[in-house]
Amino acid sequence: MEPGIIRKLDEVVVNRIAAGEIIQRPANALKEMIENSLDAKSTSIQIVIKYGGLKSLQIQDNGTGIRRDDLAIVCERFTTSKLQKFEDLSSIETYGFRGEALASISHVAHLTITTKTKDEKCAFKATYEDGKLKGDIKPCAGNQGTQITVEDLFYNVPMRKQALKAPNEEFQKISDVVSKYAVHNPQTGFMLKKFGENATIRTQAKSTVETNIAMIYGSSISKSLLKIAIDDDILQLQVNGFVTNVNFNLKKGMFLLFINHRAVDSTNIKKAIDQIYSLYLPKGSAPFVYLSIELNPNNVDVNVHPTKHEVHFLHEEEIIEKIKEAVERVLLGGNASRTFYTQALLPGAPEPAEVSKLNDSTGDKPKLDYKFVRTSHNDQKLDKFFGINLSRNASMNESTNNNEDLGGPLLTPKREKPTKETKLTSVLNLRKTVEDTCDRNLRTIISELAFVGVIDRHRVLIQYDTKMFLVATRVLFEELCYQMLLFNFENLDSMAFTNPLPLRELSMLALQDAESGWTEDDGPKEELAERIVEILISKAPLMKEYFNLSINADGMLESIPIVVQEYIPSMAYLPMFVLRLATEVEWDVEKECFDTFCREVARYYAKIAFTKSDMEYKWEVEHSIFPAIKQYLLPPKSFAKNGSLLKVANLPELYRVFERC
Repeated sequence: MEPGIIRKLDEVVVNRIAAGEIIQRPANALKEMIENSLDAKSTSIQIVIKYGGLKSLQIQDNGTGIRRDDLAIVCERFTTSKLQKFEDLSSIETYGFRGEALASISHVAHLTITTKTKDEKCAFKATYEDGKLKGDIKPCAGNQGTQITVEDLFYNVPMRKQALKAPNEEFQKISDVVSKYAVHNPQTGFMLKKFGENATIRTQAKSTVETNIAMIYGSSISKSLLKIAIDDDILQLQVNGFVTNVNFNLKKGMFLLFINHRAVDSTNIKKAIDQIYSLYLPKGSAPFVYLSIELNPNNVDVNVHPTKHEVHFLHEEEIIEKIKEAVERVLLGGNASRTFYTQALLPGAPEPAEVSKLNDSTGDKPKLDYKFVRTSHNDQKLDKFFGINLSRNASMNESTNNNEDLGGPLLTPKREKPTKETKLTSVLNLRKTVEDTCDRNLRTIISELAFVGVIDRHRVLIQYDTKMFLVATRVLFEELCYQMLLFNFENLDSMAFTNPLPLRELSMLALQDAESGWTEDDGPKEELAERIVEILISKAPLMKEYFNLSINADGMLESIPIVVQEYIPSMAYLPMFVLRLATEVEWDVEKECFDTFCREVARYYAKIAFTKSDMEYKWEVEHSIFPAIKQYLLPPKSFAKNGSLLKVANLPELYRVFERC
């Protein structure tokens, strides 16, 4: 067999291959252009995206601009103002330096540059194709700085275009790039929006890292930040950044890493930090981390990857160890500060004078017996004294299948969906209200509770420190479900009915219930049931998209959301839930719609009494409901006054009573 003939590739093919290595998707193109704008000392960067960046991607800055004489070669490969000889690579301190970004973009898109420098009287506009100037450079009106418009990205590389995600997902990747650079460059104002819509990201110039984190990622993260700072002369290392404390966690962690001001990935650094947090956070959760690492440029090789998202640097193990020590130090300090929350007056809390006495005690004085907290995972629960076996198997075997109340629809969980970041102002405001009204002292009690036992279908006993509390189960659980719906907005899993349920029949069942309030003056039940079905079908897309509650076009209920893991709501209350969705939810106003919808779903899910056997009910309360309450509930201040948590015993007080006997 004859060997193949080696031929030199056509220059156009070579350039497009090189472009494909650097510009993998719209977000890569934007990253390169943002870095060029920052190198040009811009204090304002505005980005407009159309169809996920595939139709149009425009970036405008107020930087130094490009000289007219340089426009002829600015899109040719290996043209740069930052690198003159190979040795300069060892101390490069700017973002772009190889002169490939604009050249690569011009080979896979239609590129237009409008630019003006401080000394020129007007702006100049130039169009490029395959790295070459197309037509003449034309004078035009314009402000100082540069505007770059990239249109029809990958128009000549159809396979690359087909491999990309949907426009919304591409926009999300673009948003992620802008978010990172906006946090790291608070001296520059960033604006990102879709064409014809309002801005999704907007930060002010001369801001701060903390402010931009709050603006972009939310106040719940910014309130939990702990500052990281390292200055090591031996390693020529400086680290500044923020991590969240151990009270805060995310389902999917956020890791923002910059080395010498370049956004990069480092599996080793991320793994080291995740190992630390695994000791503090629940399994399956992660922190928010922002780190800016500055090293001697001579110790960093940024030229190891076409997109420059990977770098190599000297003394990596020692530097990672330093970062781990700093993170551990701030987490321990932040964790200790939580003890101050118990100083405020709580239901049954000691008076300030008693608190001061406790604080005055030292390690030299022995702690009195009645001040010891007697809780242990090995302790027997209240049910043990009544000869009740609350194992999962026992509770399931002895329970009646309440899901057969409506003809035996079985519920099966669906696969989890990718996590989405919610940016709707109405939902963020509702979350903020929950956070602002949270009673931090009650949160301390709930987060550190020890479950004692179920009293009846309405109340549970818990222990906190040396105190015993009687808790209104349904009140706490309903508030938890409401909060879970808000904070898992757009990310709820669902339970699918094996046999979808007809909304019309459910509505008729509800109207026959006295709780519905139906009278003959309201009209025939059949007509009301049809109206309920019409309303819910018209709102089905909203319920499916945001809450994973699925209703098909034929008026069949296909699935309901999973609000709390290991918990299935009672089917007996499903008809009334359907009726109230149509009549009690404020569908016409966005914020009120989400608020009332979450309230109605929470009301339905919290109806846990009387429809399940004692065994099943008690198992769910102890092993599903209260672990979720302990981990997630942010109790409102009203719970301290409305009897939701009542102190029924205090060990020091009981000790004094028995002492007199």
